Amino acid sequence: TVRDLVELASLAERFAERRVVLLGEATHGTAEFYDARARITELLVKKHGFNIVAVEADWPDARVYDAHVRGLARPQLPRVAFSRFPAWMWRNGQVTPFLARLKAINETIADPDQRAGFYGLDVYSLAASIEAVLAYLDRSIRSRAHCPASIWLPGAVPRRACAVWAYGADARFCRLREARHRCAGRSPENRLGYLAKDGESFFNAEQNARIVTAAEQYYRIMYYGDAQSWNLRDQHMFDTLERVLAHRGPDSKAVVWAHNSHIGDAAFTEMGQVRGEHNIGQLARARFGEDCALIGFGTDRGTVAAASNWDEPMEIKSVRPARSDSYEGRSRDAGIAAFFLETGPGQQDAVREALAERFWSGRSG
Repeated sequence: TVRDLVELASLAERFAERRVVLLGEATHGTAEFYDARARITELLVKKHGFNIVAVEADWPDARVYDAHVRGLARPQLPRVAFSRFPAWMWRNGQVTPFLARLKAINETIADPDQRAGFYGLDVYSLAASIEAVLAYLDRSIRSRAHCPASIWLPGAVPRRACAVWAYGADARFCRLREARHRCAGRSPENRLGYLAKDGESFFNAEQNARIVTAAEQYYRIMYYGDAQSWNLRDQHMFDTLERVLAHRGPDSKAVVWAHNSHIGDAAFTEMGQVRGEHNIGQLARARFGEDCALIGFGTDRGTVAAASNWDEPMEIKSVRPARSDSYEGRSRDAGIAAFFLETGPGQQDAVREALAERFWSGRSG
């Protein structure tokens, strides 16, 4: 209920002084997780100066939502936001009203630079980011004969450009390569000058250029199925978060929405101790220490919107009961229907020790 969500948000308000608050979800397609994160986020934006909402989503598509909530001009690309994603990810009945409420909160903030933005952290938007970089260059480069020395788009094109044919890429990569070779100057000093001149547009183009490089690397290695592809993706998402924080200024504060597997601390799980994977939560804790809060969401029952395979019709699937040796199973066995459990310093030592026990694998790690 709305009352329950308000109570949950008030409990999470104890983390309002942190620089970064990460909010998870056990499943991508369960409405209650979206609603809970939305209420917590609205409170942190409205009352505590958080001006970044960074989500596990593609950068170019999130920028369309960002323009909406901050009252900026809509980007020309992509023409339809989040069309690559299933509808229940970012075009669902929870995100739309959240964006409307976020826009209303922003309209009460007099300083446009302090309004909360909506940013995508993920690495998947290879084609869309290529188009975004090219569109920026086409607008900026009036003469096709050369590129002004003030433009600096680091990593805009993979050096091993021939490898992209494996992904079915077409002349877009050749155009990117040509554009890069026309750029006579690529120094940080030139970048700062152009950033001051072109602000958000250049920052967006620069981020898309970074995505092109990271995505090419990601798709190259993902077929091996090892920790390297996971680590590259989460490192990219964390690096993007840091860049957005720096871009929005020294007083910026961020709320991050991602799956529990991304926002928990992998160092304390089988992910890190057995499979050698790290994630955003682990990187954030290493970078910000006690200035970040990691809040996961779990359940033992309910339903989820999902599909059996990518691009197949949505189905409502039942969540399987949790294993007895899982955190969700232990929570169910506590006999409390719903609760908020804080395990940070100063909390119940006995509970912290019990939850730290490696009951998830039976191995020493």
